[in-house]
Amino acid sequence: MQVSGKKPAWFLLTQHWLSLTGLALVTTALVSWLFVLPLHIRGHADNPYVGILAFLIIPVVFFLGLALIPIGIFLARRSIRTTLAEEFDRKAAIRRIAWFFAITTLINVLVGTQVTYRAVEHMETPQFCGATCHVMAPEYAAYVNSLHSRVECVECHVAPGATGWVQSKMAGVRQLIETVLNKSPKPIPSAIETSRLVPARETCENCHWPQQLGGVRLRVFSKYAEDEPNTRTETVLMMMVGGSRISGIHGAHFGPGVQIRFAPADPRRQTIPWVEYHNSSTGETRTFLSSDAKGNSVKQFAKYEMQCVDCHNRPTHTFDLPERAMDKALAYGDIPVTLPFIKKKGVELLKVAYGSREEAANKLPESLENFYRQSYADIYAQRTQDIRKAGQAVLAIYDRNVFPDLKVTWGTYPNNLGHTDFPGCFRCHDGSHESADGKTITQDCSTCHEPLAMDETSPAILKTLGLETRISQVQQQ
Repeated sequence: MQVSGKKPAWFLLTQHWLSLTGLALVTTALVSWLFVLPLHIRGHADNPYVGILAFLIIPVVFFLGLALIPIGIFLARRSIRTTLAEEFDRKAAIRRIAWFFAITTLINVLVGTQVTYRAVEHMETPQFCGATCHVMAPEYAAYVNSLHSRVECVECHVAPGATGWVQSKMAGVRQLIETVLNKSPKPIPSAIETSRLVPARETCENCHWPQQLGGVRLRVFSKYAEDEPNTRTETVLMMMVGGSRISGIHGAHFGPGVQIRFAPADPRRQTIPWVEYHNSSTGETRTFLSSDAKGNSVKQFAKYEMQCVDCHNRPTHTFDLPERAMDKALAYGDIPVTLPFIKKKGVELLKVAYGSREEAANKLPESLENFYRQSYADIYAQRTQDIRKAGQAVLAIYDRNVFPDLKVTWGTYPNNLGHTDFPGCFRCHDGSHESADGKTITQDCSTCHEPLAMDETSPAILKTLGLETRISQVQQQ
């Protein structure tokens, strides 16, 4: 093909199909980037798949195109040299090519750094971590309903520094491969189970300091009976949180000089046969074995130093049991307490083994309506909207806690905080862990809390504190 000396220098880029492909990809990426520029400026996409397109796919196409262009020029270097010699003023052509590459390089650097920055930033958002990957749906559902819902995932799950970032991305690649090949375990194991937990001192303790004074805190737990009026009772506890100078919960476990190690018998750390207590301030060291533990068998278990997350193991991704979830919804006023037998019927419907979430969405609210339509026709006629609201609230509880396709159901993820729903504290404080000199790990309730009322319908302490009326007002809203 003969070319005229009047042809521009960038005409040389068309001498190989790889260069043409690269130009096409770069052009496509640039045009696409302009369309999604508002997302890049905002740094956020409401739809996770739009985020993948804007922050990941377009940058990949862009950099792939940039890589193909020089490869194509390199492969066509002989024809380019011949063309330059025969058809062009060599110096003028090289000068024009230099200007062309200088300008395009500047543009590419500006665009490339922007898309790269936004890609990394997007991959660290809760939306990408939880909503993009289907198998993480349970953890994401619990996250958005938690007290830490405004804390980025990476703040807790990625250790500080470059090493932590690289480790997290390597884990992400492995998880991506498992997801693509449908090899992901179901249910997804917690970080504690897989021993990939970032130490709490590098994450949680950036905001929470267990050695700092926690003092004494009042906790009120509302519970509803499964009778017709949904009778409410209150348990009021004075929690001895403590700190570095006050014993309490934190002081006993993380006070000055205190170091506790333990050996769990299972990956979920629900059975703990061996506990070692050491206090460098007093020189005291004791080893406790559970009544059913054998010295030789305990030696094979891995030993860990106790940290915050061994008790607060679900600080963000908390899953409720049906009874507890219904109590919360009734206490917060999400479900009308005045509907007869709503607690009992709600728990019953939550425990049904639905084949899928879609089946639950179709059957659960309808079953609740049918119950009132058949058993309380007058109430159904007068309060249809309240009953439908209750049905949606019960369904929301199900959707936050149960994922049949991922094998996540009630109790799949135990919560070690407390000891009412799961063993929790009693994994060690069960009275059976004994040292060689006959000492046992205490099970005295007053060590951690003082009960001010236990399942009382109208506790005097709430009247004294002026809280009874306020609690009732919330439930009646």
